[in-house]
Amino acid sequence: MTTSEVLFITEWIRDYLYAHGFSLFWANLINAIVVIVIGLLIIRLLDRVTRSVIVQLFKAFSNKTKTTFDDFLVESNFPRFVAHLSPLAVLWYFIPIGLYDYPEIAQLATKVTSMYFVVLCVLIVRSILRTTKTYLKAGYEQYKDKPLESYMQVLMMFTWGTGIFLIINLMTGFSIESLASLGAASAMILLIFKDTILGFVASIQVSINDMVRIGDWITFSKYGADGTVIEINLASVRVQNFDNTFTTIPTYSLISDSFQNWRGMQESGGRRIKRSLMIKQNSVRFLTPEDVVSFKNIALIKPYIEHREKDITKYNVQNQADKSLLINGRNQTNLGVFRKYIDAYLHENPAINKDLFLMVRHLAPTDHGIPIEVYAFSSDKRWENYEHIQADIFDHLIASVSYFDLELYEAPSSGDVQSLKS
Repeated sequence: MTTSEVLFITEWIRDYLYAHGFSLFWANLINAIVVIVIGLLIIRLLDRVTRSVIVQLFKAFSNKTKTTFDDFLVESNFPRFVAHLSPLAVLWYFIPIGLYDYPEIAQLATKVTSMYFVVLCVLIVRSILRTTKTYLKAGYEQYKDKPLESYMQVLMMFTWGTGIFLIINLMTGFSIESLASLGAASAMILLIFKDTILGFVASIQVSINDMVRIGDWITFSKYGADGTVIEINLASVRVQNFDNTFTTIPTYSLISDSFQNWRGMQESGGRRIKRSLMIKQNSVRFLTPEDVVSFKNIALIKPYIEHREKDITKYNVQNQADKSLLINGRNQTNLGVFRKYIDAYLHENPAINKDLFLMVRHLAPTDHGIPIEVYAFSSDKRWENYEHIQADIFDHLIASVSYFDLELYEAPSSGDVQSLKS
């Protein structure tokens, strides 16, 4: 039906009412109401039919294609938003006809319809952006740990900003090109969106420098975060801690503050074990010949003791050392033999990665004893198994200390004090 035909019908209704005793005002008003009601009913019916047809066609099309992009479009309501465009076009068509006699109201209704069109376009763009993000994360492995949310949020902010400016232009007729002071507007935008701009810059730097990925284990003491990164967006990074709580960290803090990322450990061949035994200093002594014979029964260090005994004996003979006192010449100590035993035990332990750094070292004495530190890497990096491996190693070493006539340092307890009183 053409515009002239619709106008002919509306004029006929108005003339019919006027001829049957209605005043011109009431004839125009009733005519406008009738046309508007008919138009709204047509638009409502068309919206339902169009939405149903487009959604069903889109689903049928997506089921036949191999790509999942169109499936995600359906999930993001893209077909529903597109289906609203057709009734909107009909509404634009009916407004000047139904409100022909009320040009001011027609102009206002046209502006409202135009604003709705802008909002609808923004929703369509949002649907496409969400679909793109979901498609990239689901279909491409290289995008799963990238902060796509940050980029999508920036694009959505730009889209909403454009939509808001267009709506303001429709409402007031104010042109963006007529801004008198671009500097003042820029300052206002920077002030309002300061955190957003900082977050956007930070998210780009984080992505380019590959500082944090989704799935990384990070420790950020300043914010009490110790867990896995599950989300990186424009303003914040969400971390699920190991106690199943969540910590939100400002994205900008990832480049302005120091934090610990455990990805290097997870991608390496082992997880570090770094723990010490505190040996009482007065339990350290030289080995007597009887001690040497006794320690040879410990299988792991028997070759070492025999080799060291030959070297020491040869040295003492050549230098005519007076061995009536153990301090003269060269000697072995129970602490040195124990340190060698720990080293041999770690090299024999299948849970330790021998390709990575392995060392048993003697640290500077403290008021709590002499620290003998184990520095090695477990082959299994999983937290639970790592703790089991570490516990098994030190269970064994703590139980082995007494075989070398050494003692572990331990602060006196109330029971020790009570026994002294007795």
